[in-house]
Amino acid sequence: MYENNNYENNNKEEYTIKGEEVVEKIKEIIRQGNAKHISIRGKDGNEILSFPVTVGVVGIVLAPVFAALGAVAALATECTIVIDR
Repeated sequence: MYENNNYENNNKEEYTIKGEEVVEKIKEIIRQGNAKHISIRGKDGNEILSFPVTVGVVGIVLAPVFAALGAVAALATECTIVIDR
């Protein structure tokens, strides 16, 4: 379960989710295909991970990112995903 804070003025969306849901939510966002940049922040608001999403290089480049996301998910109880569209 997650909370969506959509900011229509600046094309940013925020989702507050549980740590174990991070990888699936990121994959869902990438499948939608209209995200330019994704940031993940911890419960304290500090940025944990940030990466651009480029349509042509999603598979190869994001494989290490998904590995890092798995580590974040294991450590985080709750985090916020910020998406620039």
